[in-house]
Amino acid sequence: MSIKQALISVSDKSGIVEFAQELRKLEVTILSTGGTARLLRDAGVAVTEVGSYTGFPEMLDGRVKTLHPKIHAGILARRDLPEHVSALQKAEIPAIDLVVVNLYPFSHTVAQPDCSLEEAIENIDIGGPTMVRAAAKNYQSVAVVTDPADYPALLDEMKTAGGEVTPEFQFRLACKAFSHTAAYDGAISNYLTSIEGENAQRRTFPERLNLNFSLVQPLRYGENPHQQAAFYRDPQLVPGSLASYRQLQGKELSYNNIADADAAWECVKTFDSPACVIIKHANPCGVAISDSPLAAYKLAFATDPTSAFGGIIAFNRTLDAPAAEAVMSQFVEVIIAPQMTDEARQMLARKANVRVLTVPLEAGNNAYDFKRVGGGLLVQTPDSLNVTSDQLKVVTQVQPTAQQLQDLLFAWRVAKFVKSNAIVFCANGQTLGVGAGQMSRVDSARIASIKAGNANLTLAGSVVASDAFFPFRDGLDVVVQAGAVAVIQPGGSVRDEEVIAAADEQGVAMVFTGVRHFRH
Repeated sequence: MSIKQALISVSDKSGIVEFAQELRKLEVTILSTGGTARLLRDAGVAVTEVGSYTGFPEMLDGRVKTLHPKIHAGILARRDLPEHVSALQKAEIPAIDLVVVNLYPFSHTVAQPDCSLEEAIENIDIGGPTMVRAAAKNYQSVAVVTDPADYPALLDEMKTAGGEVTPEFQFRLACKAFSHTAAYDGAISNYLTSIEGENAQRRTFPERLNLNFSLVQPLRYGENPHQQAAFYRDPQLVPGSLASYRQLQGKELSYNNIADADAAWECVKTFDSPACVIIKHANPCGVAISDSPLAAYKLAFATDPTSAFGGIIAFNRTLDAPAAEAVMSQFVEVIIAPQMTDEARQMLARKANVRVLTVPLEAGNNAYDFKRVGGGLLVQTPDSLNVTSDQLKVVTQVQPTAQQLQDLLFAWRVAKFVKSNAIVFCANGQTLGVGAGQMSRVDSARIASIKAGNANLTLAGSVVASDAFFPFRDGLDVVVQAGAVAVIQPGGSVRDEEVIAAADEQGVAMVFTGVRHFRH
């Protein structure tokens, strides 16, 4: 298909002037609208206004400008059907071979805190989606571009083939165009079905939830080899999220690699001090903060060297040569850091199969967390709450020391990332024993104590975090007998007084957070 005439009407004007200039060099006639036409004309690009082309000026504050038979017949006519070609000739309507359109910034507009319903409605594009869908439907005769990133590829196609575009490329553009309008309509639906009341208050959850994710890569398999899997990315990329990773070396990431790497990254980036997190099967098996990546790694690894074998290791500071050299002494699946020095990369390159990722260290959370169930979807806001010292309530006669308070907050932050029931022993910014995923909180406490013993770590004088309240005093008794002298837990049990009395009886400090961190 040869491109002779293009219609350009874009909200995102990045690169459009240069693109239009190249089209004109290829002798393509350009139609355009409103602000796009003015921009092109000011840049010296010859352009015909749509109103002049159709003989029908824009009206209703620009709501009606491209909704005209001369536009849509020129887009929708099939060039392979003689009756369509004849109809165009009889009506004296030239064919439109290229449609370059992207839509009003609806999602950006409604993301503003002060956006009104009226403003949102005005940012619902009508003519744009109509042209995009028409061109995409007729992709065998029309090329449609909705993403500025595709301008260079289209120009390359045209320059290589004397102004023509291959059917395969047109089909790919059409698929992208339909995805573009689907995402746009989904965003409108999500917004409007979340509005209620005369004041247009916005609910957290819309009545209809439309999801839009882009394929990053098919994966070799899922959690198990008999399961198929793929990795998708949210187009509204969350700052500092794992999905923005850059892989520097190593084998292709697996389903489990990605899931565990996300757990490691979300945990490590919550700490302000240099931190290291080692994850195994979605649970932290070692976490530590210190004055350098190397020191943090050594402390984290010491928590549970056995479980650290084949783990995922994440740092919240630039990975330097000393830390890289230490990490290379163990078997590791994935290493993550915001940046890596050249010396560190050279050391990691000695083990070419190790997957090495960099992820920008930025604060950001998903809008929703999802869990698929049979025939449905559980949706919740993310557990992004980090408790601070001024929110703690001391409920025992013994007051925690300043150091114990620091360790309690550290333990509490780690516990948020441990599968429930979670028990985490810590001291001096280091995890000492982690009990995860047990049906009984008492069993989690015992397992955490056993793990500390296996690693030759003493729990004497340690602090402990419990992700949910102690329903009975037995769990508290276990952690105190193991050596804990201070406890952090949510509180809220009908037996709180019994548990507090047990803490007073044994002379340990206890603080309540008023917040629970279940993680199933």
